[in-house]
Amino acid sequence: MSESQSSQRITIYSDYVCPFCYLGRESLRQYQTRRETALEVDWRPFDLRSGKRNADGSIDHSVDDGKDDDYYEQAKENVRRLQEQYGVEMDVEIATDIDSLPAQVVSYFLKGHTDYETWLAFDEAVFDALWQDGRDIGETAVLVDLATEVGVDAETVRSALDDESLREEVRQQFTAAQQAGVTGVPTFVYDGHAARGAVPSDHLERLVEGV
Repeated sequence: MSESQSSQRITIYSDYVCPFCYLGRESLRQYQTRRETALEVDWRPFDLRSGKRNADGSIDHSVDDGKDDDYYEQAKENVRRLQEQYGVEMDVEIATDIDSLPAQVVSYFLKGHTDYETWLAFDEAVFDALWQDGRDIGETAVLVDLATEVGVDAETVRSALDDESLREEVRQQFTAAQQAGVTGVPTFVYDGHAARGAVPSDHLERLVEGV
């Protein structure tokens, strides 16, 4: 395999509170097992709660976003179907009360200030903490635990969460995603082509390899 192939990257727009983003990453993992070399993840943050945020960044759960009980029941059914399809067990199916913004802020900081392997380990740990262990990834203590487990010191996490300019950068990333035409997550992008949703691994293979 050529040097260019060995350094391939796939862009993924996602939000940690999206169960389909977690399932989509499992689909990507299954595709990765068939590759000779790893496909690097170029993660881009996306905020599913952007329309419900107050000026201070907190979530106003009273805002009507058009998602009623029937919507969430259908979503749960789809999550269960994909769990069976991908052979994944999840402790949580829907996380309507979890705010992913703190996790995205820390992840964005680590992506820009640590090596790829450290960021990826944290990213995967956040997903697992929510969907496998039912932990609140909006809590500073949880994010500190996850970060220290992958070799990042606690003060780095707290400083990132207190950095308002960093939060503004993340908000700009959300806007950039929308301007790029991303309307839902996960969205996988490779070489100008996109696949939206927790698509099967063979779809990702076609996206990347054109087969």
